Amino acid sequence: MDTGTHVVMGIALGGLATLDPSVAASHATATSVLIATIAGSQIPDIDTVLKLRNNAIYIRNHRGVTHSIPAVLLWPLLIVAVVYPFFPDANLFHLWAWTFAAVFIHVFVDIFNAYGTQALRPFSSKWVALGVINTFDPIIFGIHIIGIIIWLIGANPGITFLLMYAVIIAYYIRRYQAKKKVLFEVRTIIPDATDIIIAPTMRFHQWRIAAMNKQQFFVGRAAKDQVEILDRFNRVPVPKTPVIEAAKKDKNLSAFLSFSPVYRWEVDEYNDFYEVRFIDLRYRSNGHYPFVAVVQLDCDLNPISSYTGWVFSEKKLRKKLSIIPS
Repeated sequence: MDTGTHVVMGIALGGLATLDPSVAASHATATSVLIATIAGSQIPDIDTVLKLRNNAIYIRNHRGVTHSIPAVLLWPLLIVAVVYPFFPDANLFHLWAWTFAAVFIHVFVDIFNAYGTQALRPFSSKWVALGVINTFDPIIFGIHIIGIIIWLIGANPGITFLLMYAVIIAYYIRRYQAKKKVLFEVRTIIPDATDIIIAPTMRFHQWRIAAMNKQQFFVGRAAKDQVEILDRFNRVPVPKTPVIEAAKKDKNLSAFLSFSPVYRWEVDEYNDFYEVRFIDLRYRSNGHYPFVAVVQLDCDLNPISSYTGWVFSEKKLRKKLSIIPS
């Protein structure tokens, strides 16, 4: 989920913790638990700072080791080690338990996004992504805000957030059912599909679709249960040419290929350089595919410039690459 949603989830979990008699009976425990649940709901995303270095490192590592099983076990210990000295009268075990719950829930809900996490590391580096909830879901965020407001005006926080989480669980189930219906419709249209990726959007009834069979890629969208195929591309295997093999050694393209499961490729030859472009087909927006990796090579196949990330116009891409093709 996005940062804002994780913040309100941490607050809500701190309120829910008041149902714990040990938390409710101690002001020190209640206060430390609230601080720790907010911190625990944020700390797995500490790897966001990698974006300050470059997109390639961020793409390769975001939601990786910081969301792994060892990290889920270690983050609560680190937070408690920082928070507990300020609240020595707090119940240490219950402080740890609620902090662990905050960290675990952060990683758990991220699994429901299309991006997913490597939550099974170190046993598996596979990305676990159920694609049911958008990274920012206005309904989930709004329900949390309503719960916090009700708490602020004097309602019992434990009961308030217990009811709130019951509603959110029902919402997750409803989203899962909606996705299953879309999947059924896609399989009806493309019965020989080998892979189907259905990604949520911020709108409840709208989904992005990327699918493939042995011959083609299909890009589409769904509104409620109505599926529309917008683009079709012939599947052309990536050839092992000297140009493409040289481009694959670039860190930006390598990061893209480690992240994107469905893409098409292009190679353009100019007077004095080559340009290799890989295009992720999962994120069609207004007829454009904004998530790309581009590598430019000179005539001796030495890298000139490269980029991976989101670009919504060719002009901006050229600016990022700092070169205009002749």
